Amino acid sequence: MPPVELTPGRRDEVVRSGDLEVLGRMAWSSNATLLVNAALDGVEVRAIYKPVQGERPLWDFPDGTLANRELSAWVVSEALGWGIVPPVVEREGPRGIGSMQLFIAHDPDEHYFAVRGQERLHPQYVGLAAFDLLTNNADRKGGHLLLDPAGRIWGIDNGLCFHAQRKLRTVVWDFA
Repeated sequence: MPPVELTPGRRDEVVRSGDLEVLGRMAWSSNATLLVNAALDGVEVRAIYKPVQGERPLWDFPDGTLANRELSAWVVSEALGWGIVPPVVEREGPRGIGSMQLFIAHDPDEHYFAVRGQERLHPQYVGLAAFDLLTNNADRKGGHLLLDPAGRIWGIDNGLCFHAQRKLRTVVWDFA
């Protein structure tokens, strides 16, 4: 049987509907953040699953809303045509309803503070600074900006966006 071509639509279908296997918990996460394998019809895709029931309460954000904020950040990114946030869906997983985001392969040593001086990346950082401003991101850390092997920067961990009060907190100030 020839290999199945993994188009973005097919990949998203696997994340949205595939059978899930928890591979492990992501280190240093304050909320339940799980690496999962999604499998459908012989196609496997890695994703990050954040179940609502694994959210730690925050004094300044309503309980149980972080997964929806993750999804909303992706919707804004797509509506603007910016493609800054990896695809996110809301779905049932092994620990209940939550957000499921495409996992981006990356080198964790190539975080914002390690690569921000590379001029070729500056236009992407300008877009991320604007995105954080528009979404009122209250938690943009250096490790939330992933550089994939193709040289594209992705903004992940957007659960603390869209607060009614001004809470902008981002590491991308160099490009504000």
